[in-house]
Amino acid sequence: MNGDLRGDEVHVGGDARQRFHDARGYGYPLGGNDIALSLVEAAHLLFRGDLEAVDGQGFRAFLADREAGFVARFLVYVDLRDRGFYLVPDQKPWWHEPGDGDFVVFPRGNTRRDGVVKHRIRVVDERTTLPASGLTDEVLAVVDEESELTYLDVSPETPEGDTEFDRPADVPAVLFDDRVLVWEPPAELHESGFYGQPLGGRAADHDALQLSLLEAAYLTDAGVLSFADAGVADVLARGRVGEGERFDRRLAVYRALRDAAMVPKTGFKFGADFRVYSGVESVDDLGHSELLVRVVETDHDFVPRDLSLDVRLAHGVRKRMVFAITDDTNDTIRWLSVSRLTP
Repeated sequence: MNGDLRGDEVHVGGDARQRFHDARGYGYPLGGNDIALSLVEAAHLLFRGDLEAVDGQGFRAFLADREAGFVARFLVYVDLRDRGFYLVPDQKPWWHEPGDGDFVVFPRGNTRRDGVVKHRIRVVDERTTLPASGLTDEVLAVVDEESELTYLDVSPETPEGDTEFDRPADVPAVLFDDRVLVWEPPAELHESGFYGQPLGGRAADHDALQLSLLEAAYLTDAGVLSFADAGVADVLARGRVGEGERFDRRLAVYRALRDAAMVPKTGFKFGADFRVYSGVESVDDLGHSELLVRVVETDHDFVPRDLSLDVRLAHGVRKRMVFAITDDTNDTIRWLSVSRLTP
């Protein structure tokens, strides 16, 4: 059986509709028994030997004539077909609600006629840069330099916890160069809210709580802390000395997490901005933090290699990787969870 190249489609006649479309989900009907195949579908049928040629070209010549990036899409298409999925190009007329990706994948046993989508796939090379503003609810199929595939599931995240405690008010605090100290702090500040760290540990002679500048800025703005000769503007100024505007972005994310009844703590040991607990009843029974959060700007460009590293690290310490994407004013935060996926 042979096909005819018509622009970005390959038309096939004979019994193509029954053989390829109805039975195996390739192409779309043109009328009668004819179907139109996308180029990647045609390449797969050539590869399998179901098509002999397209305009006289066999598989090798057909593949060699395609544009940059086609081989990567072909490899992903073959892999998903081999895993038992039906999939179609993410464009009309193959799919009635096209997006910005490459493929629409249906659950095993389903075709496009069932209308149920399992994954929207975007194929990327490991050297591709991915603008944060363009990441959405999709699966990234990353093709590395050795043609191995890694699937990364990108999905919206809604921070939500259940940490509740009565916050004290007007607690005296002292601002130092890079942190804040609270002498004789109310017990609930650390024990229930998990703010700060005791100075010198629990066995220290002095009852004091040391707070990060992020924690202090949030608590001061909330009326929990008070300073004899400083205010929230002074705390913010100290934070900006070391980080500039990044301090404000991290503070916005910290505030959003706290306001969502979650407990963010430094994620330095994990190479992230925060490790996050969904619920804290007592530091004596702290449990396990569920999320690692990295703060990035809307104009940030991700590199698949870095995404894979972050996801692998988070998985290795039994956490999920979440990116908090802040806008120019820090008023809007978009949360995206990225995890490893085995289709």
